[in-house]
Amino acid sequence: MNSILSSIKDPSLIEKRRNQIIRSAISLFEKKGFHRTTTREIAKEAGFSIGTLYEYIRTKEDILFLVCDSIYLQVRERLEAQIDPDNSSLAHFINVIRSYFYLMDDMQEEVIIMYQEVKSLKKESKDYVLQKEKDMVSMLERVIAKCFPHSLNSNERQLLANNIFIQGQMWGFRRWMLQKQFTLEAYMDSQIQFLIQSIQAKSSSDKC
Repeated sequence: MNSILSSIKDPSLIEKRRNQIIRSAISLFEKKGFHRTTTREIAKEAGFSIGTLYEYIRTKEDILFLVCDSIYLQVRERLEAQIDPDNSSLAHFINVIRSYFYLMDDMQEEVIIMYQEVKSLKKESKDYVLQKEKDMVSMLERVIAKCFPHSLNSNERQLLANNIFIQGQMWGFRRWMLQKQFTLEAYMDSQIQFLIQSIQAKSSSDKC
């Protein structure tokens, strides 16, 4: 979906300017939130006039959509880079989880902005963004299926993938509390240990 209209016809220029808009919007949304940030402020932060801004977007919601889409694209690309579809080892499973947690730590502000503001999107745009989230959960689910082909059924794999997805985001959402008790490394180690123990317990239960 790329239905955001632009009066500029050069695709490379559109991409360049929209990336500037996205970076500026993320910086301002982090400080002020979506609703209290004006398009004029975003244009100024990006280094061009309000008139130039409206050559690349039509509404303030267009900017929010671009921000959310960009965040999911970064997460997906960085997570995909860590996934080997032919590797079924436990070490690979652990590496993917750790990579995802590192990614959530690195992008915690962007992820928080997205979850705080996605409600402001229109239904079509919101559905598109939420589908992106489902796609990323499916990536984790495929890793689980590859690494534990006989331990979990389809519903259990889906639930576990969602648990991992939320555990990574929880480090950002609850960092004000978690960082009093855990380093990121200790948090990851504990969560991974719980995950593996639950899978092993399920597998032993099925055998019994």
